[in-house]
Amino acid sequence: MSEQGWRAFLEAEGVEDWAVLHGGATAAFGVSSIRAAAQLAAAIADVPALGGSGVLLTVSDQRVTVRLSRDMWSLEPRHVELARAVSGVAQAHGALADRSVVQEVQLAIAALPDAVDLAFWRAVLGYGPMGDDNGVDPLGHGSTVWMQQLDPAESLRHAMHVDVSVAREHLRARLNAALEAGGRIVDESPEHWTLSDGAGNRVCICAWPDGATTTSLEPGNT
Repeated sequence: MSEQGWRAFLEAEGVEDWAVLHGGATAAFGVSSIRAAAQLAAAIADVPALGGSGVLLTVSDQRVTVRLSRDMWSLEPRHVELARAVSGVAQAHGALADRSVVQEVQLAIAALPDAVDLAFWRAVLGYGPMGDDNGVDPLGHGSTVWMQQLDPAESLRHAMHVDVSVAREHLRARLNAALEAGGRIVDESPEHWTLSDGAGNRVCICAWPDGATTTSLEPGNT
């Protein structure tokens, strides 16, 4: 687990196709058909050192999505070279990256420190370990699960919520879309906006894994 590796990836050149989410560095490359997607995925699979690295490839008839790790804290210097190589393959196939569709949805389950029950959630969801406070879908289809430890001095509120991380330049658009759909902002910090739907269910929208803060996206700071 390395903050240094995460920051180094954000500062690296040649990784403009990639957004860093809660689940690591991710890129989505547009294609014209499922056949084109399969061909691109096969070419990406031939990138040296990519096999066995923990990469996740998702193929559809519209795009190929590549996730270099399942956790942003797992990013290492080698991931910069892998990202550049994957982008080079995509460019050679005429596949353009689309950062607007890249996102990570995470289920956050809050509990007091002595009541955290990660083993239960991993078992009931069929998830595997990713960190000492997370569970991850082994197929890469479902949202990750994060066990959020609450301050014992505070009362338990909203024991479950959703986290959404997106590319930094698309954070404001996602926020505005949620507000236009009837959401309201109930809390704000430099790391995220917390929104609520009409029934009081909460979701946090952020792009701090991709190097943005809510303050940096205020009018006049974009």
